[in-house]
Amino acid sequence: MLGLDTFLLRTFFVDIVCSICFALILLMIKIPQSEYSSRLSWTKTYIALCFIACAVVFLFAIYHQNLPDFKLFASMMMLVVTAVSAATLSYSLMNLLDENSVDRDKFFLNVGLVAVLAVLMARSIIAGKSLTRDIFIWVFIAVHLIQCVVHIILFNSVFKKSLKQLEAFYDEEEDHKIRWIRFCYAIMMATEMFVLVYIALPSGAMPIYVLFYALFMLYFTSNFISFLGSHKLLLDAFAHKALSGQDIKLPKRKPRDDNERREEALREDGQAREKEFKALEKNLEKWVATKKYREYDKSRDEIADELHTSKELLQLYFTAKVGEDFRTWRTRLRVEDAKKLLLADKMVSTNYIAELTGFSDRSNFHRQFTKLVGCSPKEWRERAEGKCPDQE
Repeated sequence: MLGLDTFLLRTFFVDIVCSICFALILLMIKIPQSEYSSRLSWTKTYIALCFIACAVVFLFAIYHQNLPDFKLFASMMMLVVTAVSAATLSYSLMNLLDENSVDRDKFFLNVGLVAVLAVLMARSIIAGKSLTRDIFIWVFIAVHLIQCVVHIILFNSVFKKSLKQLEAFYDEEEDHKIRWIRFCYAIMMATEMFVLVYIALPSGAMPIYVLFYALFMLYFTSNFISFLGSHKLLLDAFAHKALSGQDIKLPKRKPRDDNERREEALREDGQAREKEFKALEKNLEKWVATKKYREYDKSRDEIADELHTSKELLQLYFTAKVGEDFRTWRTRLRVEDAKKLLLADKMVSTNYIAELTGFSDRSNFHRQFTKLVGCSPKEWRERAEGKCPDQE
């Protein structure tokens, strides 16, 4: 049977190997350069450097394996690893969502404070000064807790803001595109905070936590690498600030004293606007006839280009002429299309119909269908007449 210290050392070696391997993989990944991909490159680099820093801390702990109080020292070094990870990964993910969310100087100040406290705590444990050691340990734990709470609050605010920007740019329910970020962040913070629980438990629990941390790094890295392949969707959306929320402003005219000329200019402007609306109506008819509303992952700019207009005029047309926004109007088209397909062939799955008609996923299709029709797609299909039970 392996002794506890030997088992702990081996788990530290596992984390060192994992940290270095994950860091090298991230550093070797090439991201196609574009106007908005620099923040993703920096995020990737920060995460890789974080893993390298964690490996250094683990090596430092192994180097001092002959300390009389090595179990306490190893636990505190694990706490340092989680504190560094909490600061770096929090900043990296928030920077990915919104580059202005966290000031870079504050980030370096945060990491610097953690590093200074870690050095002081490590020196006091190595020196065997129990009073000084206990003071630095409790100070470090308090700073770590405050750090985690502040980061959680900031991340929640940034995540909600990023969802609005993503929705505004793509005019779809795209939260599933970045849902993994919130899920990974929740797991990360739970992992960082839970180290305090492991410290309070018997010493035999620490190797289990160290192995669990290696699994967390694997999960986080695999999700992040998977995300790199589809980063354009996110970065393009976050690079354009809340397009659909912008107020439409007509070009300003210089004030004139001649009221008649002003009224004439307004009439001409109105006539020009009506001509643009009529041209847009014809383009919309063609757009619907060719079932362009089924296409997914398109920004408002791309849709406006297809309709040979601007996103501002498109928004103004639906507000003034249709009485509802473009997104709701398109969703109605998709639902009506889905209703026909559901009744045309009852062997076709609802998942396929959802994908065919342009819905982002099955849950979104079910939600929108129920909202507009009053019953689920399955209930609709079960009624030969196409009526829901509560409509009879």
